[in-house]
Amino acid sequence: MTLENTQKNALTGQEQQKKDETYMLRALDEARAAMEQGEIPIGAVIVCQDHIIARAHNLTETLTDVTAHAEMQAITAAASELGGKYLTDCTLYVTVEPCAMCAGAIGWAQLPRIVYGCPDPKRGYQLYAPRALHPKAQCIGGVLEDDCRQLMQQFFLARR
Repeated sequence: MTLENTQKNALTGQEQQKKDETYMLRALDEARAAMEQGEIPIGAVIVCQDHIIARAHNLTETLTDVTAHAEMQAITAAASELGGKYLTDCTLYVTVEPCAMCAGAIGWAQLPRIVYGCPDPKRGYQLYAPRALHPKAQCIGGVLEDDCRQLMQQFFLARR
């Protein structure tokens, strides 16, 4: 690989990082909306061809449904928008590492790229179901990690 190609790849990486941060900010908007409703502040957006096709946040309290996580709501909305259950051309952005249930749904939806903000060391999929995602899926953590973590900490401090 030449130096020129390396520089082009680095620029592409920087451009992708900027896009990831932009979409994670939209997921954070959803997380804040959840917090305003008394929900655990987790937000998600699904992007297809540089367009947000679904946005959602936790609704477990509102719907009295333990499965109403932000990721699950976003997957359902995106599948409806696209008219099919597979989201093979999409990226999921979520403020907190998905749980095992959501990772399973993400795997079944065949999302090829998952980007999350902060890890969830107590309930994250990497602890309980590290192989739940589609085998070819790329998972990137730590995007706007401090912002995502602070929102969660703020929520739980206020509840104690």
